[in-house]
This record gives sequence, C-alpha cells and structure tokens, in this order.
Amino acid sequence: MTWVHWVLYNIPTSESALPEAAKQLPEGTRMGINDWNRTGYGGPCPPIGRHRYFHKLYALDTVLPYLDRPSKADIEAQMKGHIIAQAELVGTYQKHK
Repeated sequence: MTWVHWVLYNIPTSESALPEAAKQLPEGTRMGINDWNRTGYGGPCPPIGRHRYFHKLYALDTVLPYLDRPSKADIEAQMKGHIIAQAELVGTYQKHK
C-alpha cells in the first residue's frame, strides 16, 4: 500500500523551495487531504523496517481550479493532459528502536 503523507497543488512557478516545516506555504498554494483524511503534512512513522518515500513534483501548463478537500486521485485526474514535466525523488526511512 502507498500511504499519502501530503498533497499540495498550485505551488507558484516562482518558488524554488518550501519553508522549513511548511508552516507558511507560498501564496496560492493549495492543500489536499492525505491518508489521515486531513490537510497538512503527516511525517514518516513506519511500524517496522525500512520504508521508501516517493516525492513527486509536476509542472503543469495551467493552474488547477479550487477543489474542496481533494484527494491525491482528484488532483491526478485534474492534471491529466496538463503535465509538461515531472520529477520524482525517492528516499528511505527506518525507525530505530
């Protein structure tokens, strides 16, 4: 199963980074709901072993419309036909006892 920790969309093209802890998102940035059924970031906390975390970024040829509490799937559906570039970073995390 893939667990969604954070959903952001409409990050302005002028931004090159997010603020630490993302307490203040860039103007115009919107959040969707994660797999805890809330907006915002939920950090890693795997029950056992090493887990992979996928960070995906998409460049679109449009700004998406306002969506009320969209899920990752809702955002992906809105992006169809508008993706002009994408990047993916994979990291790992393991909780130590």
